[in-house]
Amino acid sequence: MMKEIVPSPPPLVHNQFEFVRELFSKNVVPSYGRFDLVFSHGAGSYLFDVAGKRYLDLGAGIAVCCLGHAHPAITEALVEQSKKLIHVSNLYFTEPQGRLAAELVKRIGAGKCFFANSGAEANEGLFKLARKFGHAEGRFEILTATNSFHGRTLAGIAATGQDKVKKGFEPATPGFRHIPFNDPAAARNAISPATVAILMEGVQGEGGVTPATPEYLLGLRALCDEKKLLLFMDGVQCGHYRTGRFQSFQRILENVPGGEKFLPDGISMAKSLGGGFPIGAFWVRAPYADLLGPGTHATTFGGTPLACAVALKVLEVIERERLDEQARKLGEWFKRELERLAATYPQVVKRARGLGFILGLELVEKEKIPAFAASNKTAALQFVNRLHEIGVLTIPAGTQIVRLLPPLNLKPQEAGEGISKIEEVIKSVA
Repeated sequence: MMKEIVPSPPPLVHNQFEFVRELFSKNVVPSYGRFDLVFSHGAGSYLFDVAGKRYLDLGAGIAVCCLGHAHPAITEALVEQSKKLIHVSNLYFTEPQGRLAAELVKRIGAGKCFFANSGAEANEGLFKLARKFGHAEGRFEILTATNSFHGRTLAGIAATGQDKVKKGFEPATPGFRHIPFNDPAAARNAISPATVAILMEGVQGEGGVTPATPEYLLGLRALCDEKKLLLFMDGVQCGHYRTGRFQSFQRILENVPGGEKFLPDGISMAKSLGGGFPIGAFWVRAPYADLLGPGTHATTFGGTPLACAVALKVLEVIERERLDEQARKLGEWFKRELERLAATYPQVVKRARGLGFILGLELVEKEKIPAFAASNKTAALQFVNRLHEIGVLTIPAGTQIVRLLPPLNLKPQEAGEGISKIEEVIKSVA
């Protein structure tokens, strides 16, 4: 008898859910609270579980799958580039990395890019840039906002303004302090002789979908210029056209006097940058673009030809199909519909938040929703679970906010389907 060299096939589909869950419980570190869903494949704005049930994906892998699932252009870029060159290390030059850097610089302003593999790594690069900038004067401290989120590395959780992320990992990496968001006076008052930089999200995502105000961004830029501080923007979740412009500050400052001159000193990027393929990056403004010289910062897998080819293809599709306009127009419609739901069902929904395709539905306190009050799960989590039951995926943020981060190429009829199902859940708990 021939020696068996392939594993025996998995159980039939109806047992597959338990089979996969068992694999996880035995072999995967339990650091995620996972929903009871096992997905097998996706197409466009939809995902399918192992039982064949279809879900409208309004979470897009937490703002990652900007072109939806199984987009043919991404598949083509992966296949074509993998036939030529996957990896050679950053000891050499490759064309895709240079071209991608040029495309990002073109969309932001004069400066240079460093490529990493994730948003947390991109932020780590900005932390190092700040320390290098302030080193000669002994300045190292970075101010970040309460309710911010900047990654799960030790420095990332020190930068993050949420206590729940820090628990159990003390002592915190030194050099970070938190200030209230959208409060220019608090930023000015917090500056110490050790302060070297301020890091902000244009729209706080994990913290509850809160956009920065134009006055805040312009105020921070003026303050940083006055005090010789670097101003950094974390564009990992709210960037890459999610607001209708390449970076969220560009959208927030549209038609605002002085807004056209605004430029941060560094921007971190990831998530949608690769449309699902892992890639992170940070851009550094021209005066500081050469601070990190040879030997000061590195990564084995950053900016591989494969990752960069995919990211270039994602940009090409967004531009060709004008998905920035799609995120803006359909996002405005989506927000108006969420506002309608808040006005119609004030006993369940407090307000709509956000802009473009980074939106939040803020629920009232759990105790005020009889259907949710008895459970120990948050209102957001219970709402998200009810949406799962009728085939819609969204992302909870905090205790009361349901986040919508759909693919940029979401179709109007899919948006309509999403709103009607969200309303269905609201009605069922009202």
